[in-house]
Amino acid sequence: MASMFENLQVYQKAVDFADRTSSFTEKFPRGYYFLTYQLNRASLSITANIAEGNGRFTLRYANVIKGL
Repeated sequence: MASMFENLQVYQKAVDFADRTSSFTEKFPRGYYFLTYQLNRASLSITANIAEGNGRFTLRYANVIKGL
């Protein structure tokens, strides 16, 4: 069973972005390992943040989002 966040359009776009980033960075020369590593980690972080944020439905987090 898929989690709720996996059905979100923004999550699906983030997964697609991570896949595209990975494909793009595969073409980088070997000397750019750190840049490749950083770009891939950053793109995967987007999906992780969406998944993490999706599990927070308490009033406290709702107020944080609203800026209260």
